[in-house]
Amino acid sequence: EGLPLVATVAQLAAARRLSRDGVLVRTPRTLEALGRVDTFCFDKTGTLTENRLRVVRVTDAEGIEWAAGDAGEAGPAATLRRAARACPRVNGGSGRPVHATDEAVIDAAAPDPGWTQLGGLSFEAARGYAAAVGRDGDGPRTLVVKGAPETVLPGCADLSDRAHDSAHSLAGAGLRVLAVAMRRLDAGETDSDALQGSLHGLEFTGLLALSDVPRETSKALVRGLYEEGVRPVMLTGDHPQTARAIARELGWPEDTEVVTGDELAAADRRTRARMLRDAGVVARVAPEQKLQVVEALRDAGRVVGMVGDGANDAAAIRAADIGVGISARGSAAARNAADIVLTDDDLTVLIDAIGEGRSLWHSVADAIAILIGGNAGEVGFGILGTLLSGTAPLSTRQMLLVNLFTDLFPAMAVAVTPKDGDETEVRSRTASPEDAAGGVLGTPLIRQIRHRALTTALGAVTAWLIGRFTPGTARRASTMALCGVVGTQLVQTLLDRRDSTLVRVTALGSAAVLVAAIQTPAVSRLVGCTPLGPVAWAGVAVAIAAALAAQRTLPRLEEIVAGLLPTEEAA
Repeated sequence: EGLPLVATVAQLAAARRLSRDGVLVRTPRTLEALGRVDTFCFDKTGTLTENRLRVVRVTDAEGIEWAAGDAGEAGPAATLRRAARACPRVNGGSGRPVHATDEAVIDAAAPDPGWTQLGGLSFEAARGYAAAVGRDGDGPRTLVVKGAPETVLPGCADLSDRAHDSAHSLAGAGLRVLAVAMRRLDAGETDSDALQGSLHGLEFTGLLALSDVPRETSKALVRGLYEEGVRPVMLTGDHPQTARAIARELGWPEDTEVVTGDELAAADRRTRARMLRDAGVVARVAPEQKLQVVEALRDAGRVVGMVGDGANDAAAIRAADIGVGISARGSAAARNAADIVLTDDDLTVLIDAIGEGRSLWHSVADAIAILIGGNAGEVGFGILGTLLSGTAPLSTRQMLLVNLFTDLFPAMAVAVTPKDGDETEVRSRTASPEDAAGGVLGTPLIRQIRHRALTTALGAVTAWLIGRFTPGTARRASTMALCGVVGTQLVQTLLDRRDSTLVRVTALGSAAVLVAAIQTPAVSRLVGCTPLGPVAWAGVAVAIAAALAAQRTLPRLEEIVAGLLPTEEAA
């Protein structure tokens, strides 16, 4: 009955520690998921990067390349001017553009007072480009387009191979590449028809290459996740070559597998799970596909975290095992969907959060061993004592004392022990996600429970037998057994967590209260005990020491027994 309480208190203690690091936990289940997480997805723009785009390279139609600072030259100036004209403006007028890429282009281009925009088409990931219709002074109406090279270049006439080569070269350098093209509208062609129709008959103008500054902490974040055995996955709308170069710059391995949004769109759910299981980058991903990525990773058996700050990340954040929002710069939709909210821009706190989650698993596992192992030992002693004497060696009130002094306070102290200065910190830093779960539900916990149960039963039986075979009453023997049960468990807890001040204080305090209760005649009679003399206390100490000494031999005895048993191969 103590397990739910211990687990809940452990979660609250871990959440409180994380809050001091700027990690606000909104959903308690998230903490145990943090201990098992093996994949973390990141929306690149604004999360891994600063979302401060700037134009750094410009090419003309002949493929000649300039730095953005050389925009005074005729070639780059023409490319920038037409790219700026392809930026739809608020209300179609002089207002700021509606997309961050458009803002970067406008900032890099020279003023263009003669251009009058007649209509615009904002960028959408599914479309792959933005466009506008307008005229320069009294000139003819013109359609100007800028967007992904693989979308715009096929619509261009008389295009040289050099344009494709330049686009691949710039993308391989980790730059976001935009192709710029234009055409004059036919006399009977409406603005709407030009904007909504397919791209054709375009005159290629040149390429723009934009750079987004990585956040200072991104490299440390990626490196730390790999060290923890957690695979980071970058989600981006960039070209695959650009995405691969950026991932390499941020710390992803050279052989990182890249999957594209088009490949995901063409696959069914089962195929998507297989494609994404080991992928590290998803390029050309549309906002609505982020949810598919998270679902596919979960279908592949991954425990998934999703970090995002935009409104279009909310669905993926909500679907992940661990949804992470960012308070300082995130949208309200992303924060409301998140299980965890970071109060600071430094995402490296996620590494500490993962360590805290794994530490929680180990702390709760140790508390479970105390509860189940101790109770199993008590049951074993009760059965053996009843068989030997014909009556239960401990009364109901004495059993309540055992639960109070061994189950409640010491187990609670172990569960809430912070990782700092505790062996769980070392284990959390070296454990894989599989180890975190296996340490609770697997063989190590079973072994820990078995050892604690046998040691507890041995300490209780030895103390009880000493009481039975030395001068005194049956109540004296029962009291010695009570002290043997409690003392053996408290000493085991102390030895397991000797570096924890909280555990030391709780265990020693429980022992002191037990001694005071037994040595106070009125209280002792109330709980069915009797005050003990020096000989009895010495007998209890001998019983506890003998049980702990025997515990040291249990691993070796198990090896011997295992060696005597036939193996499956021999069978």
